[in-house]
Amino acid sequence: MKKLFYLLILVTSISSAQERQGTVSGTVTSNGKVLPFASIYIKNGSIGTDADINGNYQLEIPEGTITLVAQAQGYRSQNKKIEVIANRKQTINFTLAEDALGLDQVVVSATRNRISKKNAPVIVNVLSPKLFEATQSISLADGLNYQPGVRVETNCQNCGFTQVRLNGLGGEYTQILLNSRPVFSALNGVYGLEQIPISTIERVEVVRSGGSALFGSNAIAGTVNVITKEPINDSWEVSSNFALIDGTTTDRNVNLNASVVSEDLASGVTVYGIFRDRDTYDANGDGFSEITKLTNNSLGTKVFLRPSDNSRISFDFTGIREYRRGGERIDLAPQFTDITEELDHNTIFTGLDYELWDDERKNTGSAYISVQHTNRDSYYGGLSGGRTQADSIAANSAFGNTTDLAVVSGTKYSHNFNNNDVFTTGVEYQLNKTNDATAGYNRIVDQEVNSIGLYGQYEWKPINNFTALVGARLDHVKVDGFYSIQDIERSSQIDETVLSPRITILYDITDDLQFRGGYARGFRAPQAFNEDLHISSVGGEQQFVILSEDLENEFSNAYTASLNFTKDYNKVQTSFLVEGFYTSLKNPFTIVSTGTSLPNGSILEESRNGSGAYVAGTNLEFGVSPSTALMFQAGATIQQSIYKEDQVLFEADGNVPGEEDVILDEFLRSPNVYGFLNSDWSINDALNLDVTGSYTGTMIAPRVISESGFIDLVDTEAFLDMTTKITYHFDPIENFHMEISGGVQNLFDSYQDDFDRGPFRDSDYIYGPNRPRTVFVGLKFGDF
Repeated sequence: MKKLFYLLILVTSISSAQERQGTVSGTVTSNGKVLPFASIYIKNGSIGTDADINGNYQLEIPEGTITLVAQAQGYRSQNKKIEVIANRKQTINFTLAEDALGLDQVVVSATRNRISKKNAPVIVNVLSPKLFEATQSISLADGLNYQPGVRVETNCQNCGFTQVRLNGLGGEYTQILLNSRPVFSALNGVYGLEQIPISTIERVEVVRSGGSALFGSNAIAGTVNVITKEPINDSWEVSSNFALIDGTTTDRNVNLNASVVSEDLASGVTVYGIFRDRDTYDANGDGFSEITKLTNNSLGTKVFLRPSDNSRISFDFTGIREYRRGGERIDLAPQFTDITEELDHNTIFTGLDYELWDDERKNTGSAYISVQHTNRDSYYGGLSGGRTQADSIAANSAFGNTTDLAVVSGTKYSHNFNNNDVFTTGVEYQLNKTNDATAGYNRIVDQEVNSIGLYGQYEWKPINNFTALVGARLDHVKVDGFYSIQDIERSSQIDETVLSPRITILYDITDDLQFRGGYARGFRAPQAFNEDLHISSVGGEQQFVILSEDLENEFSNAYTASLNFTKDYNKVQTSFLVEGFYTSLKNPFTIVSTGTSLPNGSILEESRNGSGAYVAGTNLEFGVSPSTALMFQAGATIQQSIYKEDQVLFEADGNVPGEEDVILDEFLRSPNVYGFLNSDWSINDALNLDVTGSYTGTMIAPRVISESGFIDLVDTEAFLDMTTKITYHFDPIENFHMEISGGVQNLFDSYQDDFDRGPFRDSDYIYGPNRPRTVFVGLKFGDF
């Protein structure tokens, strides 16, 4: 009898709980059009859902007063306070306005979990496809300049080596992520920024400074997370661009994208293909390239499958075939030229993810594996102005081959507590194996880096307007490296465990004003980084970098503090950010030209530990959108990159009369002022005007004088690289859209005018914008 009584009580309790729920449903729209897949959830709660393909949603919500939030990528979130009454249905519709300044975007790079950009404890900047289109970007390297603290530079006339600098530090301090995975290896860092086409990218998230320790200790300057396109709905598009560089050199590009999603949204696939063909460009008429010849053929796909409402499997694959060549007489085989750098890359990126969560999304787990493999055939050399048999033998021995493998696998678990605290932990294994060999120079880089990382973080929210994020990553790193050039051999044998902690805080001073502050520690183990895998030409001879003996770990301490003001004045959206940063480096890796010639005449540089350095500065960003038709953003970085003690750049060997050490106290190629602007004006429904630009202040660039071999430190001029683009949109028939565009890049032809000349030039003496004035036209059509 007692059992029956307890059963009746249980049934009554369940029934009462069900009776205390109400039903809320509605539609999410914007400008009269439905928004599929928008997120609708209870603010500060764990109940939510996604709208269907028609923008409709339905939620069962416990009775009481709640705030319901509707959110969609690219739109401002909308809150509605409602009273939920048990057993009653309500219709709550949402109308979202476009988020022109990107203030309400959802990001993953801040905490390794999906979170609103405004609620993220660290500053995350997002570069969208709209910005890439406005700047006429073809590859990732073209579009990264339009954020504060970010600068992309080209470092070689012969091969087009590029790197992205964050907050004044070199490219080797930046962790490039592909779909949140660190499979972008040191070798990819040499040419990979130009190999990833913009048409494959959904967005790029940038975290400056070391605030993202969970992605790895090498992220000293920050992370650049490239998120590739997801299948969202049925669509297809074809686009083509044609550019004329300085009125003489052509750059042709064709892209194809298509997506198919099932009616029940349980599966989807997107495919993309790219073809690019750019001719070589000679700026000063000496017959040698300043912009390399480049051909890129890429094919990729991204697939998702939802076996149940609480799980998701995703797979991505990208294959890249890129050929680039610089130097002179491009029509000849490389060994018959004076100077040629030729590279043929075959690269594959692929990844598999499995994610699982409970009904309330309080517990989320994932397992993943990502792989990158590159095979590169290369040629660095030439006849160097000579035509003897010895010159010919040397030229024919300058062919090389490189293989590179990067593997990342791991698991991650997150738990959301009832008070909205979040605990995240995981374990990650990373492998990078590189073999780079050029038999003619007896050059070998044979390196394997294994790392096992255990990370954890706790997102603590004791009150509504304060968040503290405390985390750390424990890495066990093993480096097994052998490096040789001619008769010099070096090795790196590292086996150690390092802890990299971080703490960041977010305090909402008011609803419109936020303070963020943080500290992160990082380190880099002695190994070959991207600059060490690059070969350049100086004085007709090849220049190689090798690790010095007894190279020690490099450590960093990074501090940031910022104030971010965002406010909507009716339809006017505004944002202002001021951010201070300070990063100190202990035992920084620096490259020193030894002044030593190898037996074959090649030039030797060494990667050594410096005495210490710091980078300090301020990032400023301002944005205003008076209406959905008009948007303006601008930003600037004011900084200093200083060695704590004078640093040797060139070490005289004492055998040349008048030759002296070259010493400096600040970083090379690091301007104290740089910035950007971006404006977008929808003149009407059919016509759109974009005006964008980047500013690079003066800096110090080293130049090797070929006649003497001495290094001259040049104070460069400042550059303003402006782009204007106008786009006309029309629909010839229903569900078929067309866009015609045209414009000018580097409108004022702000371009370097003192390049070295001839076969004995210093190919690393290149700075400023990556192209002179360029006229372009484009055509896009499809159902997009």
